[in-house]
Amino acid sequence: MPAPASRPVPQHVAIFMDGNGRWATVRGLPRTEGHRQGLEAAKRIVKAAEDIGIRYLTLYTFSTENWKRTAEEVGFLMGLIKKHLAAELDFYRANGIRVVHSGNPDGLPPDVLAEIRRVEADTKSFERLTVILAINYGGRDEIVRAARRLAARGEALTEKGITANLDHPEIPDPDLVLRPGGEMRLSNFLLWESAYAELVFVKTLWPDFRPEDLAAAVEEYCHRERRFGGTA
Repeated sequence: MPAPASRPVPQHVAIFMDGNGRWATVRGLPRTEGHRQGLEAAKRIVKAAEDIGIRYLTLYTFSTENWKRTAEEVGFLMGLIKKHLAAELDFYRANGIRVVHSGNPDGLPPDVLAEIRRVEADTKSFERLTVILAINYGGRDEIVRAARRLAARGEALTEKGITANLDHPEIPDPDLVLRPGGEMRLSNFLLWESAYAELVFVKTLWPDFRPEDLAAAVEEYCHRERRFGGTA
């Protein structure tokens, strides 16, 4: 898929994988089927992002608030994440994709965390695209954890210090935050990092999201004027 010609594509795109449950409900299917289809959407969008030339792609996979869902749904999601990581490792290898985790490892089932760490280690040398899986992730939680790291070392609480102690300070802030599913809020996603990100909201539910939808969002981004608080 060619990159939009208007201006350089965003280096880092962050995406909500939103609307899986609603997608299933309107079709009379169990919510679990929506989550399965959501992972299929994730795979095709990862490949599309690589084709466009995006260097970093963050996928909001499981939030700190998602633990409020039923035990059955949470258990299914954890199992699905583990299964997906194992099943798609060859896909990541074949396409030179690095996978990293963002979020609080505490509270994740040990087998899921072990699979995350295995995939991270196996793909750490790849450089074509970095996929950041936000699992047990919350923006407020990430900021609190960064502040605690500073406090534990007796360092002053500063903007620079917090930035340096986030989950992945080596990864640039997102240029574009994209939310399918029709909702128009940030829902505790990358609150610190998205201070100057461009926001695009679309109604398409995540399981129906296609490479052309990603291309359209990137094209919209390419026509935005980014001033970062300055003047044109």
